[in-house]
Amino acid sequence: MSAITPEVVKEHGFTPEEYQRILKWQGREPSMTELGIYSVMWSEHCSYKSSRVHLKRLPTRSKLVLQGPGENAGIIDIGDGWGCAFKIESHNHPSFIEPFQGATTGVGGILRDIFTMGARPFAVMDSLRFGPIKPDGQTDSATIHRNHSILEGVVGGVASYGNCFGVPNVGGEVKFEPCYNGNPLVNAFALGLVRQNEIFYAKASGVGNPVIYVGSKTGRDGIHGATMASEEFSEGSEAKRPNVQVGDPFMEKLLLEACLEAMQTGAVLGIQDMGAAGLTCSTCEMGARGCVGVEIELDHVPQRETGMTAYEIMLSESQERMLLVAEKGREHEVFAVFKKWGLDASHVGHVIGDAKMRVLHHGVVVAEIPNEALTDDAPLYHRPMEPWVSPLPKVKPASIAFGKKSDLTAEFQKLLASPNICNKSWVYEQYDSMVQTNTVEGPGLEAGVIRVKGTNRALAMALDGNGRWCYLDPKLGAMHAVAEAARNVACSGAKPLAATNCLNFGNPEKPPIMQQFAETIDGLTEACTALNTPITGGNVSFYNETLGEGIYPTPVIGIVGVLEDVHKAVQPNYRATNQALVLISGSPKQSQQDLEITIGSSEYAKELLGHVWGKPPALDIADEANLHKALAEIADHRLAASIKDISEGGIATTIAEPGFARGIGATIDLSSNGLAAELVLFSENASQAVISCDESNVEAIKQVAVKYGLQAQLIGHTAADKLEIRIDGRTVIAAPVTQLRDAWQNALKQALHAETPEHLVPELLQRS
Repeated sequence: MSAITPEVVKEHGFTPEEYQRILKWQGREPSMTELGIYSVMWSEHCSYKSSRVHLKRLPTRSKLVLQGPGENAGIIDIGDGWGCAFKIESHNHPSFIEPFQGATTGVGGILRDIFTMGARPFAVMDSLRFGPIKPDGQTDSATIHRNHSILEGVVGGVASYGNCFGVPNVGGEVKFEPCYNGNPLVNAFALGLVRQNEIFYAKASGVGNPVIYVGSKTGRDGIHGATMASEEFSEGSEAKRPNVQVGDPFMEKLLLEACLEAMQTGAVLGIQDMGAAGLTCSTCEMGARGCVGVEIELDHVPQRETGMTAYEIMLSESQERMLLVAEKGREHEVFAVFKKWGLDASHVGHVIGDAKMRVLHHGVVVAEIPNEALTDDAPLYHRPMEPWVSPLPKVKPASIAFGKKSDLTAEFQKLLASPNICNKSWVYEQYDSMVQTNTVEGPGLEAGVIRVKGTNRALAMALDGNGRWCYLDPKLGAMHAVAEAARNVACSGAKPLAATNCLNFGNPEKPPIMQQFAETIDGLTEACTALNTPITGGNVSFYNETLGEGIYPTPVIGIVGVLEDVHKAVQPNYRATNQALVLISGSPKQSQQDLEITIGSSEYAKELLGHVWGKPPALDIADEANLHKALAEIADHRLAASIKDISEGGIATTIAEPGFARGIGATIDLSSNGLAAELVLFSENASQAVISCDESNVEAIKQVAVKYGLQAQLIGHTAADKLEIRIDGRTVIAAPVTQLRDAWQNALKQALHAETPEHLVPELLQRS
């Protein structure tokens, strides 16, 4: 047994205190294999050692929650004996180092989390964030073209895996901010369906029962991937490409079918995918959940490379692998299924009575560690915190004045072409959104909607987050993320039921970052409690920093809801001309002074004025909850032809975008209430939506609004060819729909297809 030097301890990410803790658990110096096992299981990525104390505050229960946090995916009851399994996770660090493979394995990993529960994946979504892709006055051309390369690689990876696997991508979000220049975010969401009496859990049971390895062979890819995801990026981070796994969606499709078929035999008692930390994680966690131990012999692990050490086999994060526990005497049933599908299945060990992980290699014990040491007793930190105060200005710059311009058409057209608002079809047209033939509403709409075959029901899902708002006010920004995702689900006509979260932050060892995280948890708790959308699971991604510069605090929230009648699903796009447009709102009236502060957080301020200041818009979470109920009732009574909420770009964008699909315009007259036109048009106030409907339904919509304590007012009508927005009778925006649509629809493609400077071509070729 080689001596463990202080340098080796440090290379594995341990503090001196943590290493002393290992010595106490082992009662001796650990072997190198044991040290490697501890390093991945005690990494931030696997142990949540900085976040667990805060995550406990989140609401996780309701009468519909069948499985909350702690398993591979959360599950809710959607009726008729069906459960819906869903979860979101990050693959940020791998996607910076190797964009294509980082994104593919992110999708592959979240899909395995779903079918590990016995659920068949029905849909995926993704939330992507990159640095600027066009000049913004802050980012140099080399960085912009690197961002192009990362964006194209990530989108290609997401598309490749999902399309080949055969699962529809039904939406998500793509956003751009300078803070993501050196650290893109790739958050993948998946959802599947399972019969409630056929749910499987990642738990070992029954001393003597066989432990079976199935799926792809083990290689050296991904070794120390979990540890790499638990540290900041430095100048040498791109040299860590071996830490990025390589995905094979065709293999995973076979693995899905084989696992689901094996589960149907009744011979499988527990199952877990080999994700972060690979064989290590699945072995010790399955044993810990079942209060038993697992012993494995690495000679029986299928390997695709020769001469692999025990350290490498245990820490490999090769993709498309699962570990399962079968009933003794019925192993042959499992082997027969995997042989049928042409996959490796190997008896690698058995369940033992001692609550520990025991690893043998060539018949010799190379690691023996109590399960508790790797799971429940992993380090837990109460990181120091200090008040987080955004360094951005609290009030607008004195050089900016509102209400001076009489015509805002040119500014509005520019806003529609801005990266966070413009059409993202270049991204989602690469995804197959219709495979499996269940998609009712796909990418580009408010929420993805999937029908549940054999019933009248549909599932609606949406992802949302606004890092800029959380940077200005973490708690309020987090509340907005929940409200916006739930509102998008409600706009489809569905009732929001539950949430999953992906919490992307900088270095938790920095007290202000830890304060951001704690305040975000407080915001999520308050909003999810008020909206009755408990969090059933998710992911924390820390250390999203490059050269000491952290990203915005970026919680991404996924909301899932149920629509009892799929035929009552509502889209955001206008259906016809001469329909009434009704603004339904729960937001209290705000003063010019209030709005001049909150508009500083908007896309208008960032893109048109070149400044960010102030704080996010006010949010009355009770009004928000009432709006969701009202929208569900309006949809149920078939009163609306379309519903779209007010979000990025304000009410002007909300009125214009729904007409682009069919070339329909609108004539609108808004009341200023004494406010400057820019504040009326571009403020991104919460708890509001615009409904198009037959004129005969306006009064009924107003009655529903009154029932829920909301306001509803007729603001105009859809019209042919032209958009005209008036304020107090004065026209402030007027343009042909085609002109506005072209600006909105082509901006992203134009930015990505801009000519590459000649001196950057060698660099981009090298990266590819």
